[in-house]
Amino acid sequence: MSDTQNPARVAIVTGGSGGIGRAVAARLAADGLAVVVHYSGNEAKAQDAVKEITAAGGRATAFGGDVAEHEEMAALFQHATDTFGGVDVVAHTAGIMPLAPIAQMDLETFDRIQRTNVRGTFVISQLAAQQVRAGGAIINFSTSITRLQMPTYGAYAASKGAVEAMTLILARELRGRDITVNAVAPGPTATPLFFEGKSEQVINHIASLNPMERLGTPEDIAEVAAFLAGPARWINGQVLYTNGGAA
Repeated sequence: MSDTQNPARVAIVTGGSGGIGRAVAARLAADGLAVVVHYSGNEAKAQDAVKEITAAGGRATAFGGDVAEHEEMAALFQHATDTFGGVDVVAHTAGIMPLAPIAQMDLETFDRIQRTNVRGTFVISQLAAQQVRAGGAIINFSTSITRLQMPTYGAYAASKGAVEAMTLILARELRGRDITVNAVAPGPTATPLFFEGKSEQVINHIASLNPMERLGTPEDIAEVAAFLAGPARWINGQVLYTNGGAA
């Protein structure tokens, strides 16, 4: 059902079916934005996120696709426009994080990380730059690992270094458009992606590294995204390290 006559702001959240993305989608919806919950492979989780948002009185829809494929993401943006009337905020949380020491990671895995995290960010940023309306915000996601420099994260950190570079340059390319472009760089956050493959001992050690002595929560990160999406109009071309003081 089209809702193009409603003047409410509209957000696309990539990777919105779980983890940080789902928290961001819920938080933006709570602020009154209509939300398109993007998913890559798990439609059921995305539909669950939509149900949670609508049950709380918000507006949301789900749409799937590969972030690294331009045509599929162009369809995502068109769905947002057809359903809600346009795009004001893009929160690009989608990404993958296979881990291995540089000396041991196979090139196929390395290429898959770069395709999703670098090419995917480029595709989303390009479409956002073309379509986000004045007064809007583009929010990419990096990682505090670019500062923490933890072993086994080399390929992932390399991809997120590229994300930061693209973000800072895009902010300057959009001069005069009244669109902010920033990156959120979470520290270790309690999501399934973070817990995968880690022992309890390792998890506890990582949680102890910041002065708050805990892992971040998806809601911690979502608060920062909501700030950038709404009132933070004088923050532009920045990377916000959101990690409890770990780096």
